[in-house]
Amino acid sequence: MNAPRTLTHLDASGQPAMVDVSDKAVTARQATAECLVAFPREVAEQLRRDALRSAKGGIVETAVIAGTMAVKRTHELIPFCHPLPIDGCRLVIDWHDADTLRIECSVRTTHRTGVEMEAMTGATVAALTVYDMCKALSHAIVLGPAQLLGKHGGKRDFGVSA
Repeated sequence: MNAPRTLTHLDASGQPAMVDVSDKAVTARQATAECLVAFPREVAEQLRRDALRSAKGGIVETAVIAGTMAVKRTHELIPFCHPLPIDGCRLVIDWHDADTLRIECSVRTTHRTGVEMEAMTGATVAALTVYDMCKALSHAIVLGPAQLLGKHGGKRDFGVSA
């Protein structure tokens, strides 16, 4: 029988605390996350006509840069994330359907802790960047869902591989 899972970012007295990973093995780890960006129909049609370019520049190119920067700075945004050496980061942005962009972020490291938060942060910051670049066209743009698609390495694997 499996032991019940507990929250890892709480100490014995229930106070918030960073997880001590010093006893964990250094292994290859990867995670993949996605975030969707849904546009009103007329906005999606305009973006398709304009090849995802706006007055601010290339939407996809800017979102990839922002997502990559966010991956590398996740530990500065999420209080108990460890600073990690990022071995690889890949963002793929393409149409999911007629009105929705799909942003996928895959991150790799070789370390004692995983990169799920880095992948989630990269995907969501890229989505926020798309919103920022397109908000002049509409404020009815919807972000999400954002979700972890998979993680591998460490104690247990989950979902798809990158």
